[in-house]
Amino acid sequence: MFAENVVQYLKHSHNNEGRQYSLQKVKFETDYQEGASPEILERLISTNLEQTSGYGYDSHCTRAKELIRQEIHRPNAAIYFMAGGTQTNTTIIKHLLTPCEGVISASTGHINVHESGAIESTGHKVLTLEGHNGLIDAEELRSYMEAFTADPTNEHMVQPGMVYVSYSSELGTLYTKSQLATINTVCADYGLKLFVDGARLGAGLMSDESDMSMSDIAGLCDAFYIGGTKNGALFGEAVVFPEPETLNLKQFTTLIKQQGGLLAKGRHLGIQFEVLFGDGLFYRNAKHANSQAMKIKRAFTERNIPFLIDSPTNQQFPILTPNQHEALSEKFSYEMWQPMNDGRIAVRFCASWATTDEAIDALIQEIQHLP
Repeated sequence: MFAENVVQYLKHSHNNEGRQYSLQKVKFETDYQEGASPEILERLISTNLEQTSGYGYDSHCTRAKELIRQEIHRPNAAIYFMAGGTQTNTTIIKHLLTPCEGVISASTGHINVHESGAIESTGHKVLTLEGHNGLIDAEELRSYMEAFTADPTNEHMVQPGMVYVSYSSELGTLYTKSQLATINTVCADYGLKLFVDGARLGAGLMSDESDMSMSDIAGLCDAFYIGGTKNGALFGEAVVFPEPETLNLKQFTTLIKQQGGLLAKGRHLGIQFEVLFGDGLFYRNAKHANSQAMKIKRAFTERNIPFLIDSPTNQQFPILTPNQHEALSEKFSYEMWQPMNDGRIAVRFCASWATTDEAIDALIQEIQHLP
């Protein structure tokens, strides 16, 4: 009876009945403020009393891995489940680099600005290139590697061993398939591994401007991960090595354990990805987040409010005057991104899988009446 009551409550909440937006600020700070998709919570409840093996050796993790392999058309892909993005980035990078190697990232890359030095804590340096709207330019990457290899003193330097990119980027922007393929070529020419951070992979793939599938991503990198935390899961990321025979993964599970990332109740990760990829929920969630974000984008555009970046995904970065910020912040919470030289403020509005029409309508109404 308790489980049935919980499920009914979840369905009631998901239908947006009884939400009182006037009583508190409506939150647009991140895309992981809500709990989880009701479908996931229902499955967690319905499987709650199952007895399974631990550490991911259960039928749910096995099924989830198979669904992901089917999605990327790589039956031999190695897949591991972890709890969060920083932990995932740190573990992959630490495993794939030798002790004297570093990882190349855009200066705006998540591992460089928002992970508290997690990569450096493992003994690996983040080597930055100036990003262009959050993206690495392949020719600039090639020039960087040409200069490094030509330097007769490079044996005294941190050795570049990997390129890190995000899809979508920290600024909500996207690589085209051609751009990522060119970066892949540079990596191959210089023996660099290519790692794609997919914390917001769903938002990237479901953007109207994306020309890539998850299978395309898998074909252009050595490792990537599928973000669940920011796309409707309670928590969880699925690490994918598309061609495991090209890598030494013998001790990867051991390293996950060492990094504190191996859940005893690993089935809770498997169940979530089993649901996300069982009937397309992963893509529906991301499409909804993007769609709601585009409504926000149009509302600011119609008021001639400029943007820091032209993002085609669920993150939007309008530039507000102090008066506009003061007016909006009375009813809405969002992230302060960066100050502008003229006194205005670039902020971030983030839509999620659960952002309601009511929340969007309330925001649009306020945008229309901004000073």
